[in-house]
Amino acid sequence: MTDYRKLIDAETWAFIDKTNSYCPPDTIDYTIAEQRAIYDRMCREFFAGYPQGVTTETTAIATPTNSIPIRIYRNTEPNGAAMVLYVHGGGFILGGLDSHDDVCAELCARTGYDVTSVDYRLAPEHLHPAAFDDVMDAFEWAARTYDCPVVLCGDSAGGNLCAAVAHATRGHKKKPIGQVLIYAGLFGDRSKGSYVTHAEAPMLTARDIEFYKHIRTGGVDQTGDITLYPLADADFAYLPPTVLITAQCDPLSSDGEAYRDHVVAAGGRAWWFEEPGLVHGYLRARHTVGRARSSFTRIVEAVSVLGKGEWIW
Repeated sequence: MTDYRKLIDAETWAFIDKTNSYCPPDTIDYTIAEQRAIYDRMCREFFAGYPQGVTTETTAIATPTNSIPIRIYRNTEPNGAAMVLYVHGGGFILGGLDSHDDVCAELCARTGYDVTSVDYRLAPEHLHPAAFDDVMDAFEWAARTYDCPVVLCGDSAGGNLCAAVAHATRGHKKKPIGQVLIYAGLFGDRSKGSYVTHAEAPMLTARDIEFYKHIRTGGVDQTGDITLYPLADADFAYLPPTVLITAQCDPLSSDGEAYRDHVVAAGGRAWWFEEPGLVHGYLRARHTVGRARSSFTRIVEAVSVLGKGEWIW
C-alpha cells in the first residue's frame, strides 16, 4: 500500500482537498451531465486569468462532416518560430475551450507562440474515433494555415490524442516538429508498474481509467487500435522529438516511461521526467504548489525548445 502521506507535501494536499471539495472522488458514479457540471465549476474555481499581452479569437474549423470549435491565443510580442496545438484533458468526456483556457493563455505568453486549443467531440455522444478525427483535422488545418512548424501539446486524454496524431502523421509532408505529453494516458500494460502501485492514487484511480476507456469506446474491445492506444503500436520509428512529463502519484506514470523507452529503442528522441510527489491534474496547481510551478516551467521550456527545432536533453 503506497503511503501518500510521505510522498505528497502539504501544498499538494491542500490542492487535492480543494479539488475534492468541488469534484468528489466518486464523481464517475454520477451521470455524465452531472460530471460535466461538476468539472466545469471546478475549472472556473481554479481559473487564474490571462497574462498581459495575450489576445484570443474563438472560431471554428469547417470540415466536410463537422465544425470544430477552436480558440486561438496570440501574443502581442509574437515568436513566429512555431505554433502550438493544445489538446485538453478530461477523460474524453469532460472539458472544452474554457476548461484549459488560462493554461493555454499562459503557454502563449511564456513561449510567444500562437496556441490553438481544440474543442474536440466528447464521448459518450461521440464514440471513438470522433475525438481523434477532430484533432487530426485540427492538426491538418494548422499545418495548412501556418507557415511555421506545429508542436503538439496535451494533458491526460489530450496527451493520448496528441500521441495518436503524431503516430498517424509520420508519413505526411508536414508533420509535428515535436510533442509534449503531460500525464498522458497512453494505455500501457495495466498489470504492472504505476498501474498497480498507484491504483488508488489521489485525483485518479485505476477504476477511473477503466471507466473513461469504457465510455470512450462504448464498451467495445478495440485492442490494438493505435489511434486509441498509442502504446499498442508495433513501430515507434520516425516519431517527432517527444517530451513526456508525468506525476509520480498517478497510475499513468509508467506510460511515460514505456513510451520513452519505445521511442529511444526505435532510434528516436524522447525524454521522460516524473514529477516527484505530484498527482494527476496538477496543472491547476501551478500557481499554488511549488512542485507544480516548477513542472509548468519545464513544460513551457519543452514547448519552446521543440518549437525551435532544438534538442537539449
